[in-house]
Amino acid sequence: MASQTVELLKEELPVEQQPLYLSSDIKTGLVLVDLVNGFCTVGAGNLAPREPDEQISISKMVEETVRLSKLFSEKKWPIFAFLDCHHPDVPEPPYPPHCIAGTDEANLVPDLQWLEDEPNATLRQKDCIDGFLGSIEKDGSNVFIDWVKNNQIKQVLVVGICTDICVLDFVSSALSARNRGFLSTLENVIVYPQACATFDLPLHVARNNKDVVAHPQELMHHIGLYLARGRGAKIASEVLFD
Repeated sequence: MASQTVELLKEELPVEQQPLYLSSDIKTGLVLVDLVNGFCTVGAGNLAPREPDEQISISKMVEETVRLSKLFSEKKWPIFAFLDCHHPDVPEPPYPPHCIAGTDEANLVPDLQWLEDEPNATLRQKDCIDGFLGSIEKDGSNVFIDWVKNNQIKQVLVVGICTDICVLDFVSSALSARNRGFLSTLENVIVYPQACATFDLPLHVARNNKDVVAHPQELMHHIGLYLARGRGAKIASEVLFD
């Protein structure tokens, strides 16, 4: 989509952003959404980038997520990482098979694999778009809710992929759960755009494939943020640590 059109839409649908200052005074948890090879590493699978993508793998999202994760780890603050992971015989329409269990697609990107041994990190495989729903156990308990309560978390900082799909769905559900009183300690859900990303599927490619719809990356990233803000999330222009 032409950049002028995107900029015009951003003017018509502005997203209010403010700096986020983190300190030990307010218990904050970091939530990583699907920083797995199947979505972030070039050529790793059906839904991975076909070529290096600046928004996803070269600099912004992965680099910023690694920076935040290391800072949270140093401060011994809680981290919760969702990993998209699917059984090969259970499809997830409308998407093709992706992040199949037991393959490298379902693993954290190399720069974040240290989280597997991080004592302050909770890793959760999910087999659906919405990580909040993917946190529900067979007995009805919810791993994410328990994580928030056990750590007495007042706000969560959310990063990951895709801004307008898995990130947005999780943020919306977390806010609804907070509003219903299921997350008694949680006050704010904050999305950090520089550590989020989505995929790019240009219109000319979609026109040649009846099974897909166009998905302009920059626009859909902005729309994901706009909708999250409309649901009640806060959007951080930058993240600073005291």
